[in-house]
Amino acid sequence: MNTKSITTRLSYLCSAGLFAVSVAAAAAETTEIREHTRLMDHGDGHLMDMEGGMVMGQNKDKLPGGCSKIAEDAEITVRAGHKYAKEFPGTMYGFSEHEWHFKPCTRLTVHFINEDNIRHQWMMHGLPKYLYEKGMFHLEVTGPAKISGTLILPKEDRTYLVHCDIAQHMEKGMKGELIVGKGSGTFPTIPGVTDAAIPDNYTPGPDGKVQPAAVPPTAGAEKPGESTVKKPEKTGGVPSGSWFSGSLVLGIVLGIFGTPIALRIRRERLSGMTGGDVLAMVGGFLGHMIDITLGLISRLMHSARANKKK
Repeated sequence: MNTKSITTRLSYLCSAGLFAVSVAAAAAETTEIREHTRLMDHGDGHLMDMEGGMVMGQNKDKLPGGCSKIAEDAEITVRAGHKYAKEFPGTMYGFSEHEWHFKPCTRLTVHFINEDNIRHQWMMHGLPKYLYEKGMFHLEVTGPAKISGTLILPKEDRTYLVHCDIAQHMEKGMKGELIVGKGSGTFPTIPGVTDAAIPDNYTPGPDGKVQPAAVPPTAGAEKPGESTVKKPEKTGGVPSGSWFSGSLVLGIVLGIFGTPIALRIRRERLSGMTGGDVLAMVGGFLGHMIDITLGLISRLMHSARANKKK
């Protein structure tokens, strides 16, 4: 086989490979999103099917307290998937949006589209339980698929947490906030919206290695340059090495209240015993008491020596 023939075959193989890659990419881009519409109603706003679709907290007509009518009807479409995390370093999953604003008493329909081949959720916490039994509105679907649900937002100005409750999905980026009216503040670490509670640090240090994120010092932490030897705390209480400890107090209390009971039990046990048995039992009891007394004396002497050294 000559060089020209080999070159021709290699070109054919490369062309075939490029064609296969382009077909696969086109197929990935046109992945069919299956819509879950035939959900079984289990009552109390809980709908689900046997294919991984679920709605919890559906409410289309019950007005929250303080709402005399529906302020407006609104719809949003939220997409979820791995590709929405690409612009936020340190995350793995994400929503297409991470913050939403609405008027109080708005009837909101959420269309949730999961573009990953795993399960994702759009869950909203903190709703009034007199209207939403679990205190939440919850959309869940195994993708690629779409599911929709409706709720009526309360009258109060408040900021609600929205996230995916699958293990580690929120920590890896699937977190947002829904603001009703003026809201009630913000949540930390909302991708693209609020600063991280503990920011990641991707800046290389002098040696070229990535430095760990700075962690705020905890209460009582040593400052740079200070001794790391722990100093004894000055308190008005009894020193920890004192013989007058909680264990001793407990022993005294148990002795006072337990002696009558112990004597009664002893009398019951002595009935029918021979003189030798009684002497053996008394000898064992006295030996036990001597051991306890010697232990207490040893502890007192140790405590006295420790106090002298101070």
